Amino acid sequence: MSFELVTAEDAHYPKALMCRALGLSRSGNHAYETRGPSRRALETQRLDVEVAAIFNELKGRYGAPRIEKELRLRNHRTSRKRVAASMVRQGLKARPKRRWHRTTDSRHTQPIAPNLLERNFTAEVPDRVWVADTTYLPVLGGFIYLCVILDLFSRRVVGWSVDDRLDAELSGEALRRALAVRQPAPGLIFHSDRGIEFAARSFRDRLARVGAVQSMSRKGNCWDNAVAESFFSTLEFEMEPGQGWRFADDARLELSNFIDGYYNQRRLHSSNDYRSPNSTEADWRSEARAA
Repeated sequence: MSFELVTAEDAHYPKALMCRALGLSRSGNHAYETRGPSRRALETQRLDVEVAAIFNELKGRYGAPRIEKELRLRNHRTSRKRVAASMVRQGLKARPKRRWHRTTDSRHTQPIAPNLLERNFTAEVPDRVWVADTTYLPVLGGFIYLCVILDLFSRRVVGWSVDDRLDAELSGEALRRALAVRQPAPGLIFHSDRGIEFAARSFRDRLARVGAVQSMSRKGNCWDNAVAESFFSTLEFEMEPGQGWRFADDARLELSNFIDGYYNQRRLHSSNDYRSPNSTEADWRSEARAA
């Protein structure tokens, strides 16, 4: 730092005078001025470039913990502390969390299924347990509704739908999409809250036709469906708000890009040992074939 001060004040004071005042040798100052950047400085510069590249590539969605994991996937081993310091140096801040509204319309007379999950948010294989929930998304002049279904094994979104109305058609479309691509064996546990979109007769019939067993959270207890709630927290924090959305049709492309293109394909999930949902399932399939 002392040699840096001499260089910075070179235009105002003689170097010899400053070196004597600071107790530095002139030869040491000359070496400082003529040698190239230190190895540590070069590593810091490289880290700053890579951190900024990942931050911008992922549109400010990642903070220091996930950027550090992403760097490791790209064969750059560093520490979370150094990544955090790099972000501070560059003024990089992850996107602030927004509060979107979630609700459960349980004011109905439809049957309520027992809570079979009991907060056991693990599954040994895919398509053994699915969890689902619905959220409001703000649009110009009101809200639209997003229903998602996740596989508990990998946290992958296996089905989703968005509509201008909150009803059994919304949840039924998400379930239809999930069943079309996954085709689970009978005995699948399908867990949700007590909302009318999941308790409706038409939705229960869809589940029964594929041999799925329905499970529901206890009344007013969001922690019973924590995995689905966590997905919506991720959505709130990491998805760019839609500009000019008025209806559900306006949101479909951007939601598809986020859910299918980013969350399932790329996002590093802590419960998956910082692998994406798709990578987690691909690894499981490889291990199953090798067994």
